[in-house]
Amino acid sequence: MNPTALLTLALSLSAGLLSTPTLAAGDAEAGGRLFPRLCGGCHQVGESARPGFGPQLNGIFGRPAGTSANYVYSDAMKNAGLTWNRETLTAYLKDPKAVVPGTRMIFWGLSDEEKIDDLLAYLQTFAQQPQP
Repeated sequence: MNPTALLTLALSLSAGLLSTPTLAAGDAEAGGRLFPRLCGGCHQVGESARPGFGPQLNGIFGRPAGTSANYVYSDAMKNAGLTWNRETLTAYLKDPKAVVPGTRMIFWGLSDEEKIDDLLAYLQTFAQQPQP
């Protein structure tokens, strides 16, 4: 093997091994198609996201529940003691009222694991977006 090919192979392997893993498995593109239908009536994401019927979801991963600025949360959500991560968001998307009894979120839940993974992958793309 010539030195250039060897160097290219070594760089390719190290890039794959040293890359940062994503927090959510799933297809962000598919999640982007689902978000408007399942979440977009109440939530926004992106640079111009603002709270509406629900809080904006920029930077949701790692955020304590009930703490997004400019949104009035239920006491149940403010006192939930949760930090949003893949596990808590998955459980919440499956059954919001079981995870946070007394939440005002009007969503019956989502049982399709693939759709949940896709939505989480999509939301992860807004991890660095500003929160108003």
